[in-house]
Amino acid sequence: MKMSKFIEKGKYELKDWLESLFIRNLPGTAGIHMRRLYYGRQFGQCFFFSLSVGCKITAPENIHFGDTVSIMHNCCLHAHDNGKINIGDRVSINSNVILGAANNGEINIGNDVLIGPNVVIRASNHRYELKSIPINKQGHTGGKIIIEDDVWIGANVVILPNVLVGKGAVIGAGAVVNRDIPPYAMAGGVPAKVISDCCRI
Repeated sequence: MKMSKFIEKGKYELKDWLESLFIRNLPGTAGIHMRRLYYGRQFGQCFFFSLSVGCKITAPENIHFGDTVSIMHNCCLHAHDNGKINIGDRVSINSNVILGAANNGEINIGNDVLIGPNVVIRASNHRYELKSIPINKQGHTGGKIIIEDDVWIGANVVILPNVLVGKGAVIGAGAVVNRDIPPYAMAGGVPAKVISDCCRI
């Protein structure tokens, strides 16, 4: 049992090294094309996408892209351990964004969504019910995050599990979203609250 775990860990580490040396960190247009070729075969569905330098992907077979997805540098998309990430059409994700669906989480992002830099969207949480066991040994609870079409998420936002962000909503920079946001609302603060309608005609 220990030997099989050791071999599995070795395979993962070797794959990570190869991706780091030959895929993730290749600069320029050539790097974008190489990542498109490499990950395009692994993603469940994709048409055209752009991954910039330094993006870390786990379990790409659990990730589905729509058409024309753009992801800037140093983003992380984690879908290992039964995670699921679904990204719609014409989605733009700025730099240093973390989409964390690992450990039975699910993240669904609609069409025409804009995500600012340094955003964290995490669909699972650590368990912490038992006092007798350290939190880091209690495992995770999977949750679900839905971001509907035409949403703008500002810089440094955190979106927590089991939240729905309604169509056309705007989430102000630095907000922590721990409850549903209605369509075409502007929300901000910690925790995020509806400030006003988006005043869109």
